[in-house]
Amino acid sequence: MATKSMVDIEKTKKKINVLIVDDDPLNLQIHEKIIKAIGGTSQTANNGEEAVIIHRDGGSSFDLILMDKEMPERDGVSTTKKLREMEVKSMIVGVTSLADNEEERRAFMEAGLNHCLAKPLTKAKILPLINQLMDA
Repeated sequence: MATKSMVDIEKTKKKINVLIVDDDPLNLQIHEKIIKAIGGTSQTANNGEEAVIIHRDGGSSFDLILMDKEMPERDGVSTTKKLREMEVKSMIVGVTSLADNEEERRAFMEAGLNHCLAKPLTKAKILPLINQLMDA
C-alpha cells in the first residue's frame, strides 16, 4: 500500500525541463547530474547560438534555462537578450564565475535574467529556484 502511494506521488509530481547552455563539457555534465538528481530532464547547448536555434527551429520549451556568461559564438548576455526578444518566457538563470563582479553581474541581469548564480552550481543553490518554479 505504501509503495502505491509513493508511485502516485511520483506520477503527479511535475517534472522540470531544463536547457543547459555552457561551452565547458565538465560544467554541462555537472549541471545535468544536478537536474537529474532532482528528478528533472535536461537538454544541452554548447553555446548561445545553439540555444537560439533550439528555440527557433525546434520550437522547444523549457521551464528553466541555465545560461553560462562567457561562451564562443554567442555569449550569455547576447543569448539572453535574443531569447527574450523571441518572447521566451522560461526562467533564465545566469551561471558565471563573474557573479561577484557587480558590474558584470548587473549587465548579465539587465539582458533579461531572472537570477544570477556563482559557479560552481550546486543542488543547494538551484533548489530554491526549482521549488519556486514548481509552485508557480
